[in-house]
Amino acid sequence: MVNDAPESRMRPDRRWLMLVIAAAVIFLDRVTKRWIVAHIVTGGAIVVIPRIFRLTHVLNPGASFNLFEGSVSSGLVRHFLIGFSFLAVGVVLVLLWRLGQRVSATSVGLALVLGGACGNLYDRVRYGYVVDFLEVHVIHYHWPDFNVADSAIVIGVSLLLLEMLWPQRSE
Repeated sequence: MVNDAPESRMRPDRRWLMLVIAAAVIFLDRVTKRWIVAHIVTGGAIVVIPRIFRLTHVLNPGASFNLFEGSVSSGLVRHFLIGFSFLAVGVVLVLLWRLGQRVSATSVGLALVLGGACGNLYDRVRYGYVVDFLEVHVIHYHWPDFNVADSAIVIGVSLLLLEMLWPQRSE
């Protein structure tokens, strides 16, 4: 009997694993944000490593790095960010469906971006802001506060960039 099926069809489909990764990011993001809200007052902090790392409780109505935070039309900014987030989630879902059949830096990166985007989207829709709580200082540099969802997005995008820049092996 001759097998006419292409090799790609014989590989097991791993899209379910990519959705599990995205769901794990959403779960960790929600759990950590709930813990912060329950244990640190808004504007407060817990020092973890003096002069380097603190857990804070910051409400961010803007975008990454507090962009648009002081905007005059905060309602318009909020709706724009929600719309953009829905669009980004849709695009990443389509890409993940097309590219997530096997485990690769691309598929894992897309899964991390999807989970992070969904985590922050939930906050924006439900509360109108995102809870940020990780504060890092390196020497005299202060990184803007961020959260698990933001971390997943940065790691995911980094994996996508590495996959694009790193030479590919022939299969």
